[in-house]
Amino acid sequence: MRYLPPVAALVLLATAACGTDDEPADAAVTVDNCGVDVTFDAPPERVVLLESAPVTIMHELGVLDAAVLRAGAFPEAYYDDETNAAIAAVESLGDDVDTSGHLQISQEVIIAQQPELVLGLPDGITREGLSGVGINALIQPVYCPDGVDATTFDDVYEQVETYGRVFDRADEADALVGELKDRVAAVEAAAGGAPERTAAVLFPTVGGGAGYAYGNRSMAHPQLAAAGLSNVFGDVDERVFEVTLEQIIAADPDVLVLLHVDGDPAAVEDAVVNLPGAQDLTAVRNDDLLVQLFNFTEPPTPLSIDGLERIAERFLP
Repeated sequence: MRYLPPVAALVLLATAACGTDDEPADAAVTVDNCGVDVTFDAPPERVVLLESAPVTIMHELGVLDAAVLRAGAFPEAYYDDETNAAIAAVESLGDDVDTSGHLQISQEVIIAQQPELVLGLPDGITREGLSGVGINALIQPVYCPDGVDATTFDDVYEQVETYGRVFDRADEADALVGELKDRVAAVEAAAGGAPERTAAVLFPTVGGGAGYAYGNRSMAHPQLAAAGLSNVFGDVDERVFEVTLEQIIAADPDVLVLLHVDGDPAAVEDAVVNLPGAQDLTAVRNDDLLVQLFNFTEPPTPLSIDGLERIAERFLP
């Protein structure tokens, strides 16, 4: 053993003690989610996906392997082959969704799986019910019970950064945000010289029933603006609201973007164009319609930027 003089030994012990004091005593991460502080003592390793929107962020951050269970619809059109293979390998608890795309599943089923984190809170599942048994939950801020302010692309970037903190992938999150900003800027530049046109984003109900439109608090609003289109319902201070055909005809958008959760896109288009009087719409007469999956617009995630590029490809000259 190497001999240390008494003074040197004291210096070494003091240095070691200082090093210990400088280390953080608590490595926990706390994020604000709809006004609730959600604390993680470590990156979650057992995640249940109750919505499809978080998948792209988790994949890009390299943490999709933390998803051990899923429930609901995960359309392959959202993802690349690698991501689809990873999702297919995750055990499904069921894909029972109603006509509005809402997942039907009981809280007891989720609790029995003992996850560390649940992403998404379908009807019947509450944050309080999960936290009471030690399960954290995060929902998309656009779905907060108290509503949201006007949505922008910053909400996409903030969501990525939040996941970066929760999963300890801050560097990867920063890189992804930079890439997403570049993609938005590219579409905005392409739309700069395009002729002015109006648009509406609708969620038709296949088989009849109320239809819905998206106002200025939705992700649809900045998405249309970035593509050089003016939202005919941009004066409606709501995220989503019931709309009648008469209201749509009165607004007469040049372009229609029709959203759906899953199933046949042709049926979604038919649900609009076959309505009595729909042929009076400029968008219908000119066949300026785009049917795309819901997460390509909402909630604000990287899929919203995929959706922006799809809108630009369809409607920009």
